[in-house]
Amino acid sequence: MKIPLFALALLTVLSIRDLQGQSPSATAKPNIVYILADDLGYGDIRTLNPSRCKISTPNLDRLASQGMRFTDAHSGSSVCTPTRYGLLTGRYAWRTRLQRGVLDGSNDPPLIDADRLTVGSFLKQNGYATAAIGKWHLGFHSTEPESQDSPRASKNAKGNKAKSGDAGLPVGSKITEGPITRGFDYFWGCSNARTMSGLIENDVVIESLKPIEMLPRLGAKSVEYIGQQTEAAKNGKPFFLYVPLTSPHTPIVPSAEWQGKSELGSYGDFVMQTDSVVGDILNAIDQAGLADNTLVIFTADNGCSPAAKTESLEKQGHYASGPFRGYKADIWEGGHRVPFIVRWPGVVQRGAASNQPICHVDLLATCADILRSKLPTDAAVDSVSFLPALLGEEDKMLREALVHHSIDGRFAIRQGKWKLIFASGSGGWASPKDAEATTLGMPDIQLYDMLNDPSESTNVQSAHPDVVDKLSQLLERYIEDGRSTPGPKQTNDVVVQRISKKSAQPKR
Repeated sequence: MKIPLFALALLTVLSIRDLQGQSPSATAKPNIVYILADDLGYGDIRTLNPSRCKISTPNLDRLASQGMRFTDAHSGSSVCTPTRYGLLTGRYAWRTRLQRGVLDGSNDPPLIDADRLTVGSFLKQNGYATAAIGKWHLGFHSTEPESQDSPRASKNAKGNKAKSGDAGLPVGSKITEGPITRGFDYFWGCSNARTMSGLIENDVVIESLKPIEMLPRLGAKSVEYIGQQTEAAKNGKPFFLYVPLTSPHTPIVPSAEWQGKSELGSYGDFVMQTDSVVGDILNAIDQAGLADNTLVIFTADNGCSPAAKTESLEKQGHYASGPFRGYKADIWEGGHRVPFIVRWPGVVQRGAASNQPICHVDLLATCADILRSKLPTDAAVDSVSFLPALLGEEDKMLREALVHHSIDGRFAIRQGKWKLIFASGSGGWASPKDAEATTLGMPDIQLYDMLNDPSESTNVQSAHPDVVDKLSQLLERYIEDGRSTPGPKQTNDVVVQRISKKSAQPKR
């Protein structure tokens, strides 16, 4: 007897809601595809910013119509490396040695410790095939081949042997402590894609690739992987595919067929091409017959970069940060409020929206909640499940608070409508930067009512000293406890640097 589709959907939801306490194998195990754009603003998607988005994004708009869009989602940092760390570990990256900035690229020591649980290793333990296809940017070690004839991904301006931070590795280089040692069965991609890139498969550099070639190749490889996993997925072996794209990050290099499509310049063209690649991945899932049991998440690692010529875009009516202040690198919302769209047919309501404050660090706890699998007490210390939001069952805020972090290592903490920033300026690249703001006599902290002032235009810190004290103490507790979720205290990897209004001493 054929079971109606609505009945299958109901059974899926009931299995998630009611089988708590049973073994993971007794629950529904969806395939999980997590697509992470690079430097894409909240306002770069038409459905999220209908009045001030001038870029056509039909595939992402379709994804939103088929699932749920989160309007208050955040990256763990306003730049990429720390966000990627938090996404995979469920732990804020400011607990590591990376207190500001990003890793340089090739041959940085790995930021994720070998014994730390990641989304990939957790899902492997629960029977998943795991793959990462895209930009890693979390460090690894490498050994170049003995032959001096191996082609290098690039040379510096004088034609000399390039340093690891400004070029890819030679073909044949061996990667150690990379993605396949951090929870992934398969890796295909690059460390970074700023210049010519060494294309890595698993733990070997196999090719030298120009940046303009990277995005279409990543899309094609993702589609290929889905095809390879289809039969196994239909026979009870789910997969997790993490797709950290290289676009629309600089160099902004849309392929020839996309150049001029947006009428907004190269950035608009590159966003349209990114949207198309997402469409290819969605179509691969649909055509393989996997859509009904595949959880798809699309988001970005931080806000749009000023390198996209945001002032010019705004003059043409396109606001890449939507209604929010600032861009990539900043502690203001434009630095870390990101698009976040979830499709899971039969579980997530079509065309829904949620205003739950969530963060990339929440993925690991959410996966554990879906699988009804308990996490170790020392894992995912900053991760909170947003499964209740996906099921439409939340009746309160799921998180106690969110911590934000900028490229310069500036902190902010958000609880309810209040956002307290421990910086006098942007904490990043936007004006006024912190030094300029201090020179101008601006207060060394900022407090905003995000409910009534989402554009962060009016600093009300002087009118609410009680809120400032409360949120300051909460951040101190999160730092000192080594975690922001319930559980035994943990230890940060380093002394965490935070400058408060009362003390310039580092806090642990």
